[in-house]
Amino acid sequence: MSALMTFEQPLNERIRTFLRIEHLYEQVQHFIPQNGIAARRVAITTFIDLASVTARSDLKNEIFKELDRLFNTLQRISKQPEVNTDALEQVLANLSCAVDVLRQLDCPIGQNAREDEFLKAISQRNSLPGGACRFDLPHYHYWLLQPADVHQAWFKHWLEDLEPAMNAIKLMLSLIRNSAETRTLTANGGFFQEALNPEFPAQLLRVWLAPATNCYPEISGHKNRYSIRFVSVELDGKATVPCDEDVPFNLACCVL
Repeated sequence: MSALMTFEQPLNERIRTFLRIEHLYEQVQHFIPQNGIAARRVAITTFIDLASVTARSDLKNEIFKELDRLFNTLQRISKQPEVNTDALEQVLANLSCAVDVLRQLDCPIGQNAREDEFLKAISQRNSLPGGACRFDLPHYHYWLLQPADVHQAWFKHWLEDLEPAMNAIKLMLSLIRNSAETRTLTANGGFFQEALNPEFPAQLLRVWLAPATNCYPEISGHKNRYSIRFVSVELDGKATVPCDEDVPFNLACCVL
């Protein structure tokens, strides 16, 4: 499945927030080790976005709620005879560990970054187009020119109170993503829809397409139903149009 294009659609606000945080965190981790001023600027700008998204006062509570929900769900599953008890006990232990580590965090998630005056100055200038030029923020320009180990130390400090939340979010999203069997389906005339069982709410839809399909999915859904409309790709600046051909795709509806 690695050769296929992957698209995901969250089906509730909590998972939507977790996916945003994961997306930004992965970008930050990608650019931190890279040398060059352009890469360092991207790392800083993306990290500021990450700090902003994690500023929600209820984020830690939302993470605790989801960890608790998954723990209770998996405990109920453990009573089924066909379950691999050793593997399940390890997952439950990982969830318990994530809860314990997050409880030991004695400050709001991302506080180190949000209280940093250096990042505040960059954030304010970034709100203006081209506002973080070297003549606007000479301190920032000086920082960008420092050796890699200096940047690594700063990011390590900024990420210190984000890591417990990130580890918990990565664990939860991994469990949710791996909770569903993948089905091979066809969207007749470029459209597919399916009812959901509201008694067992789905958290995430995952769609895989072959690159040669030359279209992408627009996914919408709620607790009762979801739909997928495939849209033809236009790379010449023209408006996109719905695909009217049958589209083969793979689908996983993640319910845990």
